[in-house]
Amino acid sequence: MQKQPALFLDRDGVFIENRANYVLSWEDVEFFPQALAALARIRQVPYKIIVVTNQSAVGRGIISLETAVSLNERIIEVVRQANGRIDASYLCPAKPGTNDPCRKPRPGMLLQAAQEHNLDLSQSYMIGDALTDVQAGQAAGVKQAMLLLTGRGTAQAALPQAQELPSFATFTNLAQALSRLFPPQA
Repeated sequence: MQKQPALFLDRDGVFIENRANYVLSWEDVEFFPQALAALARIRQVPYKIIVVTNQSAVGRGIISLETAVSLNERIIEVVRQANGRIDASYLCPAKPGTNDPCRKPRPGMLLQAAQEHNLDLSQSYMIGDALTDVQAGQAAGVKQAMLLLTGRGTAQAALPQAQELPSFATFTNLAQALSRLFPPQA
């Protein structure tokens, strides 16, 4: 069976607002309107669209895994109701410093998705709002990792380690990145 490319998306700071105190309840969820519209526009692309999200609030004991999974499912359902498509979602509950293979910047979630969905990582893309997203994509061997300036992206792009990483693309928001990857048809 032929391998398929994927579009990997971080969640917080990419299509919903990032929260300094974590997304702990539905009241904390605020969608970027441009992101919902952009996801609807690329509904038919021949890529698997997969969310890969670190949710350290679980590992820190701030929120239960069940609540985090339920919130994630509800967020994805809103994307689908807005005519967007998410084919799969991976959530890593590990807190920083645990060296868990699923926690970005490690590529565990992308590698697991590649195995489970028969993906060609060398033709795939990773989009996030943190250098850890870029690093996870690069470690997994994606074609291109991209940093959005939404969420934590602007601050992350200014960090000294951003200059030390292999080159990556930077975009204002998800709509701009997706328009570059999948130009609108005239």
